[in-house]
Amino acid sequence: MFDNRASAHRERHARSLVWSGAFLALLLALSAPLALADLSARSVTETETATEQPASPPGLTLANVYREGIDLSRYWVSEKLDGVRAYWDGRRLITRGGHPIAAPDWFTAGFPTLALDGELWMGRGTFETLSGTVRRLEPDHDAWRAVRYRVFDLPGMEAPFGERLQTLERLLADTQNPHIAPVEQFRVADHADLMARLETIVAADGEGLMLHHEDAPYRAGRSDDLIKVKLYLDAEAQVIAHLPGKGKYAGMMGALLVEEPSGQRFRLGTGFSDAERRSPPPIGRTVTFKYHGRTRNGVPRFASFLRVRD
Repeated sequence: MFDNRASAHRERHARSLVWSGAFLALLLALSAPLALADLSARSVTETETATEQPASPPGLTLANVYREGIDLSRYWVSEKLDGVRAYWDGRRLITRGGHPIAAPDWFTAGFPTLALDGELWMGRGTFETLSGTVRRLEPDHDAWRAVRYRVFDLPGMEAPFGERLQTLERLLADTQNPHIAPVEQFRVADHADLMARLETIVAADGEGLMLHHEDAPYRAGRSDDLIKVKLYLDAEAQVIAHLPGKGKYAGMMGALLVEEPSGQRFRLGTGFSDAERRSPPPIGRTVTFKYHGRTRNGVPRFASFLRVRD
């Protein structure tokens, strides 16, 4: 009798193992596609996220401020366009900070496959409209039809600027795309001639002039290879805090507390529109301001907001 009970117990245990094995196999069969689908979904998500990351900021040539006494006979001169600096890497436009610019495909159709350095521009006195157009994640095609890419250098060419300029002009001479063109370059005789040109540009709502040394290689950083000429000085600072407004600016931003790369902090309270006061530049962003000299403590005198740097 004991043997019969033991035999029955072994039989039930064997059937239990068979059912458990079958259930486990079924569970694995059902879960495997889900696991693969989940892995695939995560891979797609990771890929999409990676493609949305900004590129590394391009190493751009930056300008020093003009001072009298520079040998102007060695420089090419052009208008300083009040636009958005844009670097063409051969397939897309990116900002000075490395962020992709959502330009329409037709806008960049036929652009060269080599790197270009230039300025997106709509014309004098149109910076706010241009900036709004360039910042959009989805391009406004009607607005982009008024934009031009004015190119002033070939970053990838190892030659003096004078040679790069000739190559650039030949490169773009036969383009069928009306939205891209080289920046016009000219010469001046001396300081007086330069100042006369500057006054003419500023009187027509222009921003200033740029000087580019004819023998300069293309190299990143700030030097006398590139010099800006303005009736006022300008600089950049990072937004540290929003200071509340009073009186007619109650409920809005009254001033920005900003910090320059040197560590100099000051209040920047003029030059803003009411719209900019209602929606001020975010903390952490870099802004450009103009000023007229500095105090003995290094604080910019008569500082006035110009724009948020892209």
